[in-house]
Amino acid sequence: MAMIEMHGVGRSYGQNGNVVHALRDVDLRVEGMEFVAIVGASGSGKTTLLNILSCMDQPTSGRYLLDGAEVETLSDDELSAIRNAKIGLVFQSFNLLPRATAQENVELPLLYADEERDGGRRALELLTQVGLGERAHHLPSELSGGEQQRVAIARALVMDPAIVLADEPTGALDRRSGLEIMEIFQRLHADGRTIVLVTHDREIAEHCQRIVTLQDGTAVSDETVAAPRDAERELAALPPEVQTQ
Repeated sequence: MAMIEMHGVGRSYGQNGNVVHALRDVDLRVEGMEFVAIVGASGSGKTTLLNILSCMDQPTSGRYLLDGAEVETLSDDELSAIRNAKIGLVFQSFNLLPRATAQENVELPLLYADEERDGGRRALELLTQVGLGERAHHLPSELSGGEQQRVAIARALVMDPAIVLADEPTGALDRRSGLEIMEIFQRLHADGRTIVLVTHDREIAEHCQRIVTLQDGTAVSDETVAAPRDAERELAALPPEVQTQ
């Protein structure tokens, strides 16, 4: 069974003569433990597609099945439960609470879900996994952009989701920081995570197994990457003067 299945998915906004078709007849299948990039220019429908994948929006036509469940038939409570338990989200703008430490930011989903587990220890383990164990008690303002994105990735993993969805996770970062983030995603994928990453940057997409290209709300290509780019190797090859944000 596929982790994600979309059949003829469309999403329109407006009514009467002012209808905008953000997505048109999109078919998409993502198996468990795949690493897929969704690529397209601004306005191509990438964010709309991600919103539907994350169950924050629903299609106006077609079918979306998440881990075998028909999403449009689920109640609000069931959708909320899926978002909490099955999906980890990473955003371009990090979305960290400015007055909370890195560790506290990572713990937040556990608090919202009223999970009875040692959130502090879990958060620290994940921050260590993304290379920030020693920065756990720093505020976001005391962290670089790349470090803030690592905190956001750790937060997305704290509920141990089956799927990680990332919206332009390297878009606000310099080259070195972007490669560090892609190295983390490649490690997560190697550990068995299913990852769908939205980006406008073809070079970033080439670190993934597959590239699905959107154009004017339509999926115009779906290609397998024969030899994904190795972020760790590219990082090692960068000259020392290329700084991290």
